[in-house]
Amino acid sequence: MVPVYKIDSESLLISATEAREAAAPFAESYQSAKPYAHAGFDNFLDPVILDRVREELRVLPEAETMFDRPQEKLKTSYQPERLGPYTRALFQSLNSKPFLAFLEELTGISGLIPDPYFAGGGIHVVANGGHLDIHADFNHHGKMNLERRLNVLIYLNRDWREEWGGSFEIWNPEMTEKVASFVPEFNRMVCFSTGSDTWHGNPEPVNHPDGEPRQSIALYYYTATWDSTRKSHTTLFKPRPGTEDKKDRMVARHALLQDLLPPVIYRRLGHRLQRLGI
Repeated sequence: MVPVYKIDSESLLISATEAREAAAPFAESYQSAKPYAHAGFDNFLDPVILDRVREELRVLPEAETMFDRPQEKLKTSYQPERLGPYTRALFQSLNSKPFLAFLEELTGISGLIPDPYFAGGGIHVVANGGHLDIHADFNHHGKMNLERRLNVLIYLNRDWREEWGGSFEIWNPEMTEKVASFVPEFNRMVCFSTGSDTWHGNPEPVNHPDGEPRQSIALYYYTATWDSTRKSHTTLFKPRPGTEDKKDRMVARHALLQDLLPPVIYRRLGHRLQRLGI
């Protein structure tokens, strides 16, 4: 089966023209998808590429970020520069001009900018019992002053089954209905446009019979469209109706402080409270 995005497994290269041609057949369905633009692609890369990444991930460094609260449970993330050389090279390939050309053709969003800091991105690992509740992502890259526009997720889990949890879910803006669901199967890529009401997540706890974690590649892309009229926000969580999902009271407290305090004071106080988990 021919991969959707046909980069060479050694060089990890493809021309920008070939990349755009690969995306063109999927552009209309992606851009017209409801409740917001999204698509899933099976057999996205040459499977040899992801198998080499999996091999390097057998030994992981200490995680930069660890979450273990009601909304983000048993989730860790790893920056590419601390991982193996082949994994680092793949991340650079997915931040390069050809992949940006693929994404621009697919999404219709011009001027996409990759994140050299991989803020929030990298390798994500969710252990057994872990989950990530339904949410909308942070909308502003403060260091680069850019608007977040696009997420790309590539799953690394061999022979994963739906009953083992961890499926990626898309919900409507009113949070009344799950519209789509993607099992995190090996070499499946999910791409979606982001906004303040593009609700998504993997809320069903991972439950692999052999204790294996859910692993994925996560990359985010931006445009230089942020301006002073916009209000930045962190990740916003929403409980699913009829479930035991918890409201995120920490974010609500920060939103209130942001409205009440001068920006300079809020930045100082907000960062301190975040470090304390308050």
